[in-house]
Amino acid sequence: MPSAPLPACAPEAQNPGTATGGPSLHVPDPAQWISTTTGRIAPDTYTWMQAVHWVSDTQAHAPARSHGPRFGRTTIRIAQMLAQLTPCRPGVGYLVRMLKLSERTVQYHLSILRECGLLSYARKGSRVRQVGGRASEFVRTIPAKFDEEIGLRTTESESFIRKVVGVGTDEGRRALAQLGKKAARTVRRTKRRTPGKAGSRSSLASSHCTPMGVGAVTSSPAAPTNNPSENDFGNGNDQQTHRGRKARRRLNQVGRRHQLGLELVQQVTWLSSSPVPRVAWAVRHLADAGWTAHQVVAVLAQRTPATRIHRPVGFLTARLAGAELLYDTEAKREAIVAWWRDSPQATRDRHTEWAGTWQTPRSTAVRTLVQGAWARAREIGRQPLVALDDQPTNAEHREARTTAWRQYLSGRPSLVTSALAIAGREQAEQIYGRDLVERVLRLRATTSHLRTGTVR
Repeated sequence: MPSAPLPACAPEAQNPGTATGGPSLHVPDPAQWISTTTGRIAPDTYTWMQAVHWVSDTQAHAPARSHGPRFGRTTIRIAQMLAQLTPCRPGVGYLVRMLKLSERTVQYHLSILRECGLLSYARKGSRVRQVGGRASEFVRTIPAKFDEEIGLRTTESESFIRKVVGVGTDEGRRALAQLGKKAARTVRRTKRRTPGKAGSRSSLASSHCTPMGVGAVTSSPAAPTNNPSENDFGNGNDQQTHRGRKARRRLNQVGRRHQLGLELVQQVTWLSSSPVPRVAWAVRHLADAGWTAHQVVAVLAQRTPATRIHRPVGFLTARLAGAELLYDTEAKREAIVAWWRDSPQATRDRHTEWAGTWQTPRSTAVRTLVQGAWARAREIGRQPLVALDDQPTNAEHREARTTAWRQYLSGRPSLVTSALAIAGREQAEQIYGRDLVERVLRLRATTSHLRTGTVR
C-alpha cells in the first residue's frame, strides 16, 4: 500500500509519472504473452479502460526506444476500439480504416499497449499460404503495478489469474471513481487547424511591427480584429471564437448520402474502386432513413460476397434491396450490428486481406504502360535462357536438376514453373529434364492452385 498520494489522482498536465518519480512500466517481449504475463486478465472492458487511463494519467510507460510516439490520446482511441472487439483480434488494416490512422502509427501504439502490460498475446499473427494474413489475438490484461499503486487487494483466480477482493484505502476508492468517469468517456480524434484560418493569419500579422505589404495600405491586417474585453480574460470567453463555431455548416440530405457512400468505400473492400457518387446513389434510401456505415456493413455481412464482383455498385444495390423496410427501427439495426460484431465472419473480415482478381486499369495511360510491360516480357521469353558463350558445366547442370527435384518433392516446383513461364517448355526440358517438366505440367492440369504460365 503506497504511503504517498496516488499518481492517478494528479492532474494530467503535471505528468506525475515523470515529475514525482511515479511508477515505471516496461514489459519485455518474453513477458508479453498470456502464459508469461505478471498482470491479471481484465474481467470487463470498463475495468480495463480504467487501467488504460491510469497509465495515461501517470505517464507510467517507460519506452525502450527514443523515437516514435508516446502514450496519449491516440493510444486511448485504439484501446477503445479494442474494447469493442470480441475476441480481441484486430487486424492492422481494420484499425487503419476505422480510426483514419497510418499503418505505422497503429503498429507503434499496439506495441505501447503491450509494453505497458495492457495487452498480452494469446496467439501471434502469421501469414497462411493461399489463405491470407491472420491477425494476432490479444487478451486484455491489467498490470500488477496498477493494483499496487491503487491499493487493490487481490487473490488467485482460475479464470483471471488474480481477482480483486477489495480496496485498501479511501484514496484508492476516490482514484477508481475518477478513472471510472474517464473510462465512460469517448475520446475522439482532435481536428488539426489548417494554416489558412483567420486566427493564424491574425497571429502571424500581429508578430510584425509594420504591415508586410507596401503601397497605399497603411493599416495592419490585424486591425479589424475585435479584441476581447479585459473582463473576459479570466474565464476565457471570446465572442469571436463562439461565432466561428456556430458558423459550421450542417450536412443536408445530399451531403449525408455522400458521407455514407464515402464511409462504405473506405470500409468495404470490394467497393474500394467504386466512385463515391454512385455508391451514394445506391444507398440514398438508407442515408435518408438515418443508417450508419456500421449498420450497412452488418447487413452486407449476412451473406458472403462472391469471389469476383464485376459490378460492385450493382451488387450493393441488389444486396440492400428492401433493407430499409426490413430494419425500420433503430433497435433492429443495433441488434444486427451487435450480431455482426460477435460473428466469426466479422472476425475474419477484420484480419483477412481481400484477394480479388486483377482487372484492367481504367486509365488509358496506365493501360499503355501495362501493354508495353507485357510486350517486353514476351520478348524476354522468346530469348534463349542461357547464352551460347556462357554454357553451364556438367556439375552445375546436375546441381540445378538436383535442387529442382528436391523442391518439387517438397511441394515447391517454383524453379520449373519460372522456367516454363519465362523461357518455354523446350528450354525448361533442356535445363531440368523432360521427366520433371512433364510431372509439373501434369500437376498443373490436376489442381487449380498451381499457375505455371502460358507457353505460346
